[in-house]
Amino acid sequence: MSAYFKFLAHQLKGWPQQNYYLFFFSLGAQVMTLVNAPITWLSILTFIGTTLGVLCVLAINAAKSVNGVLGILSAICFIIVGFSAKNYLSIGEQLAYVITLDIPVLLSTDWNVNMVSKIRKFTAKSWAISIIFTLAVYLISGFAIKALTNEPRPFYDAFSFAVCLTAGIICFLRYNNQYFWWLASGLAQVVLWFITFREGSATLAMFVNSAIYVANDILAFTVSPWFNEREKKRLMKEEQAYAEKVEADAQ
Repeated sequence: MSAYFKFLAHQLKGWPQQNYYLFFFSLGAQVMTLVNAPITWLSILTFIGTTLGVLCVLAINAAKSVNGVLGILSAICFIIVGFSAKNYLSIGEQLAYVITLDIPVLLSTDWNVNMVSKIRKFTAKSWAISIIFTLAVYLISGFAIKALTNEPRPFYDAFSFAVCLTAGIICFLRYNNQYFWWLASGLAQVVLWFITFREGSATLAMFVNSAIYVANDILAFTVSPWFNEREKKRLMKEEQAYAEKVEADAQ
């Protein structure tokens, strides 16, 4: 067990510096949001979830598998917040992350051993399949949630759900094209939670969190090892050195 905690601690190290800057900026923004409104159990839970959620997306940005643990913990918080705000498909979205990304990442050797060396890019066929899948999920989930619940924003929520579900699958399959979906998802979340906040059904923290996600997605296209070859080579070297150290310690 101690070896696993050491592994998780290692996964929080070696990120691009910009990732750490964005995390501390997000933490400050969320603290200000928390203290500038009445503090309730829901606002505290939102603060915990958004903080863990930002760490999770930054870990994915840095191609670090600690996102599996962080994703499950933040998902629990977001599911409760989404239910309270009646954004029911946001609950499905979090469950989709857990099923398609968080749990598989925890169980996958490919993700937990020098994942950065296994990054791939889409082919034309991959683009077509992903776009068609996203549209199909959007239409099916939008009409289903409208018919079955009192969800006040069914098609805003459905778009976010469809994009996030597709992105989670693409991410687990280690394609860097996931960030086109993550960016679309982030923008959809900004709109969704802004509308929800304006209607009085959620705290401002969820809107701020979505804006931070968009900033992370933009950052990914520049300094992340998913796109930056120099950063990819640096992390591959670091992960190889760590693996050799673990092996030497075991002997």
